[in-house]
Amino acid sequence: METYLDRIKLLKNEQKLTNEQLAERSGIPLGTLSKILAGMSDSPKLSNLVAICSALGCSVEYIVSGTPENTNNYTLNQAEITMVEQYRSLDRWGKSLIDSVLEKELERVRDTSADVAEAQPVVAEKTQRAGRVLRPIPAVGRYAGESVRTEKRRLKLFDLPVSAGVGIYLDDAGVDTITVPSTEKTAEADYALRISGDSMEPKYHDGDILLVQSCDSVEAGELGIFLLDGCGFFKRYEGDRLHSLNPAYAPIMLRDFSDVLCKGRVVGKLKRK
Repeated sequence: METYLDRIKLLKNEQKLTNEQLAERSGIPLGTLSKILAGMSDSPKLSNLVAICSALGCSVEYIVSGTPENTNNYTLNQAEITMVEQYRSLDRWGKSLIDSVLEKELERVRDTSADVAEAQPVVAEKTQRAGRVLRPIPAVGRYAGESVRTEKRRLKLFDLPVSAGVGIYLDDAGVDTITVPSTEKTAEADYALRISGDSMEPKYHDGDILLVQSCDSVEAGELGIFLLDGCGFFKRYEGDRLHSLNPAYAPIMLRDFSDVLCKGRVVGKLKRK
């Protein structure tokens, strides 16, 4: 079930706001806001919720109950509401695919309508049928077929020396650039990150390169990149703690840190050559 935190994160991501920007807009200290968004505050102050809603340009009723504000002059039917909800549940790759298909269909309909307006009814019918044949929707991404050349993309590559303690994290100083195949997973990534240490074994090993999507929060059970009082960690988020896959490592309790930041969601890793 969607919670008030889910709705805050949705609006924040739609407006492409970082925790720092939202803290500045709302006047809430960054540490307090980070703990609220991380779910560490079961009952946030009403004044903080009001400030967050004001900064996001939404009503408190929407954040608390999920009741949307109707700011348009039309009403959606149930099929349209379902379509919007399904679209919002897609990842960035799926939304990009739907946007491309929608754009091509709108172009086809506009062209067909112009043909019909200028022609006689019988001619218009033939033109409309021809339009559907001569204007196929081009294949997109991995649906393009085997004959399409594999595309490449470039990603910034950072190092996360967890075992070395405090270091330089996600800083352009000394950053490398790598070329990777353009796939569904790499399309989601905003940067790559090389890790060190064995705390996430057996699935992730020292020197593995992760694919990371920039975001300010992740859901419980997801893998993320975190900064705790300036130290970098690659862990699984479990609400009030960070969990290592290697049982030899104890959980990291977030309440023990004053500054808790999420720097991205791990969406995959590159295969070792």
